[in-house]
Amino acid sequence: MSIQPVLIAGRWRAANASGTFRAENPATGEALPEEFPVSTWADGDDALNAALAAANLLRAMPPEKIATFLTRFAERIEARKNEIAETAHAETALPKTPRLADVELPRTTGQLRQAAAAVREGSWALPTIDPKLNIRSVLGPLGPVLIFGPNNFPLAYNGVAGGDFAAALAAGNPVIAKAHPCHPNTSRLLAEEALAAVRETGLPAASVQLIYHLAPADGLRFVADKRLGAVGFTGSRGAGLQLKAAADAVGKPFYAELSSLNPVVILPGALAERGAKIAEEFAGSCLLASGQFCTSPGLAILLAGDAAEEFIAGVKTKLESTAPGILLSAGVARNLAESVKALQAAGAELVTGGVPLAGNKFANTLLRVSGKQFLASPEQLQTEAFGNASLVVVARDEAEMEKILQQLDGNLTGGIYSDTNGTDDERYEKFAPLLRSRVGRLLNDKMPTGVAVTSAMNHGGPFPATGHPGFTAVGMPASLRRFAMLQCFDNVRPHRLPAALQNKNPNGKMWRLIDGQWSQNDVAA
Repeated sequence: MSIQPVLIAGRWRAANASGTFRAENPATGEALPEEFPVSTWADGDDALNAALAAANLLRAMPPEKIATFLTRFAERIEARKNEIAETAHAETALPKTPRLADVELPRTTGQLRQAAAAVREGSWALPTIDPKLNIRSVLGPLGPVLIFGPNNFPLAYNGVAGGDFAAALAAGNPVIAKAHPCHPNTSRLLAEEALAAVRETGLPAASVQLIYHLAPADGLRFVADKRLGAVGFTGSRGAGLQLKAAADAVGKPFYAELSSLNPVVILPGALAERGAKIAEEFAGSCLLASGQFCTSPGLAILLAGDAAEEFIAGVKTKLESTAPGILLSAGVARNLAESVKALQAAGAELVTGGVPLAGNKFANTLLRVSGKQFLASPEQLQTEAFGNASLVVVARDEAEMEKILQQLDGNLTGGIYSDTNGTDDERYEKFAPLLRSRVGRLLNDKMPTGVAVTSAMNHGGPFPATGHPGFTAVGMPASLRRFAMLQCFDNVRPHRLPAALQNKNPNGKMWRLIDGQWSQNDVAA
């Protein structure tokens, strides 16, 4: 069988390859038939040169053209819905329905359309005008963006179609997508539709490019290249930190989602009021997609007592009565087993599970540790076990609970369950500020796994959950601002200004900060 081509400079061409690979069907363990190249640096070099030329052309294009591309791309994805969902199912073992076809694919096209709406309206760029001094500023494109897609969302986070892609293109940047090797064929199908939409709408040919795989050294070289504007990464903490170090060394913006335990604090009043229900919710959230969500609750923190023991017993029963799901790959299963062993070596006691199973599965796993043990080894006991495994920390008293919260790493989310009668209110007021400073999204009385695609969402958080606490990977228009630079124009002649900064509001809808007041009006002559 022939090796699949890469997409560079607007055409599918044979890769400069150092080797090949095949994706694996996680459900059967069998290699899938399509063969994909491991590109050498020559492909990266070519892609960067083409993207740099495309970036200069994109800067001159009206926003409407970019918005039309994003909308047309969404339509083309929907036209191949069944084929794309079927391919992603074969490469990930995620259910075709409802997960891929009815949930993740609509989320993907919805993000593209939200990005298009943000482009058309324009306020995302925060145009700011001082008419008296004739100083004006706006957010504008950075340049080519390299996006690494993750293994767990083959559509909604895909480097060639997902949220980072939509945000980067909407901000006016060409994208070079680095496919995840777990689902290269899904990425190929999406890239085919992206290229078709590029041609239909007249965007520069290299606005979208795709490389399947690179040697680690070439990945490090890529993120540090001076031609690159920024990097978007979603993946493992180990790989992400290596790439981040290379980008940081040359001052390259690196927006990364790295890892998160998403701690859930369950207060005594809530346990007494509805402990069995919360145990059911916690277990269900832990097992959703076999725990392979970045917002899966990997850590629960309780105050010692009979209610806490009943909660742990309830979660154990639920985990043992539910069949383990298929993990995304043999590598995920192997890493999960290693993480569970690391937690045990740090003092965690196995409540249930903890063993690998045939067919890329792992027994549904719950571990526990005392608050004293956690405080003795907080770093080791915050090892992320990506998959269907969670750790419960049982604090001796409220003082110990405070110390535990102070030792938490940065996380995407964190939640607190409290009772409805107010008996937990004093504890909440004590614990919530400690948790608030360590999470991007604070929840009350709900599990963290759902991430609504809404403008108010923050899918980010303090390091090491992400590389920067001030940005989000979900939520338009805020997510666009990661891939933009603040551009100031001082005494620039009116006809040379970007449309957003000219005296006339370009569409009558854009909000601009004029003389310190947000306005949709034209600037007075």
